[in-house]
Amino acid sequence: MAQSLGFEHCGIARAMPLEEDARRLEQWLKKGYQGTMQYMENHFDLRVDPTKLVPGARSVITLLQNYYPEASQKAGTPGISKYAFGKDYHEVIKEKLKQLLQEIKNKIGDIQGRGFVDSAPVLERTWAQRSGLGWIGKNGNLINKESGSFYFIATLITDLELEYDDPFAKDYCGTCTKCIDACPTDAILPDKVIDGSRCISYFTIELKEMLIPDKMKGQFENWAFGCDTCQDVCPWNRFSRPHREKGFEPIPAILNLSTQDWLDMTEENFKEIFRHSPLKRAKFQGIQRNLQFIRRD
Repeated sequence: MAQSLGFEHCGIARAMPLEEDARRLEQWLKKGYQGTMQYMENHFDLRVDPTKLVPGARSVITLLQNYYPEASQKAGTPGISKYAFGKDYHEVIKEKLKQLLQEIKNKIGDIQGRGFVDSAPVLERTWAQRSGLGWIGKNGNLINKESGSFYFIATLITDLELEYDDPFAKDYCGTCTKCIDACPTDAILPDKVIDGSRCISYFTIELKEMLIPDKMKGQFENWAFGCDTCQDVCPWNRFSRPHREKGFEPIPAILNLSTQDWLDMTEENFKEIFRHSPLKRAKFQGIQRNLQFIRRD
């Protein structure tokens, strides 16, 4: 069913409290690595226990949707993270999750379930690892041995009892530190800990203040929205293959507009071109702030 909807991978884990993750998340929050992302502090109990998100939950179904693009940006254009080349993934994947849940109900009967894609307190990467889809790399991303890390992770929590996959037990990062060495802002710490408050994606997407701290000058490497550096250098991404999802086809402006073209864009044009794009999360003012910041680098 998942493959028919365009998901490349599907794994299933038994729904249960994530006690080890709860301890890790608590320490991460205590150290302030969430920066101004206060939503990371909310609903702690829901994040670590799927049965509180879906009463009676028995299974966590994890699905991976490839977003690796065939096209690339023209040299010198402001860097946009690959996940944002096309249509907002929330819109694309939520619809697929609805279809999947309905299909399961059609075949099995009246079950309860909820689908999530980066929009609720769900520890997606942990559930992906627990369902055998890969391991969590030193850059904090889920890495699939056959196809790398350029994937959206979707989760369907249901009260349906299923056969469970074995967790992915091995870590294939080995002694490689390419992602750590390449991170422009030193946001990747030992033991697979990411200081979110230093990540370029945090500054260019999540930070709501209109001023990016001066201490970050010269470190953005022309990234205007998000950052793919730690994925681009990962050896496992040599196995990445272009996606086949029409909704993720690149918006031409993202591939071709120069920095000056972006700066000359009006808010009205921005809203029209990017009305279905993840870029709308940063809003017009946020993108302009980012462009001015990297232009001064």
